[in-house]
Amino acid sequence: AEKDGKYYFFYPARDKDGFFRIGVAIGDKPSGPFKPEPNYIKGTYSIDPCIFPDTDKNYYLCFGGIWGGQLDKYRNNVYDEKNEEPTGDTPAVCAKIAKMNPDMKTLAEEPRDIVIVDENGKPLAGKDHERRYFEDPWMFKKGDTYYFTYSTGDTHLLQYSTSKNVYGPYTYGGVILTPVLGWTSHHSILQFKDKWYLFYHDCEISKGVNHKRNVKFRELKFDDKGGIITMDGAL
Repeated sequence: AEKDGKYYFFYPARDKDGFFRIGVAIGDKPSGPFKPEPNYIKGTYSIDPCIFPDTDKNYYLCFGGIWGGQLDKYRNNVYDEKNEEPTGDTPAVCAKIAKMNPDMKTLAEEPRDIVIVDENGKPLAGKDHERRYFEDPWMFKKGDTYYFTYSTGDTHLLQYSTSKNVYGPYTYGGVILTPVLGWTSHHSILQFKDKWYLFYHDCEISKGVNHKRNVKFRELKFDDKGGIITMDGAL
């Protein structure tokens, strides 16, 4: 993220006790070099940081990934080894969001849940692996609508949800990208001039070797109601 001529590179790393945290390194150019802060951002945990710059000049940190990313072990920002990913009709684990302080190195508040609800306003259930959040948060704004996008992990879908409030709740919208070759598909969405683009990865070049990934991008298109038009990941 860029602010006032400085570039902030956010990344996950384990602390000395093996817990994932979010760190930040600062540089003068987007290509670096970046100098890391001596400690992680207090109040953060898990993986997959994403910085969202809102139109009101506030910056928000989104983060979280279940299973190996440890998010499912937390409830109300407290770790408990006994916690597991919810099942059945129990609400799914949520990604987290917190406003950043102006220094871009500390949180201005405790992380909050990014709640995703269905068309009836009910939070997505833990059993709903086709739609529930797994990892890979991204947030952008188009007009007055906030879009929260993410991966479902074990079902390999990129999904989107929308809200009129940065904190949500977000209403589930639909599939952005169907499964690609390889595990999941970490993504980002950016506007360039008058078009929007989806950046993501698959394993086409390595012919399906999960840890050998290549970057791709496509133009992202919207319908007349602001919905994202689904793309075929196999193409």
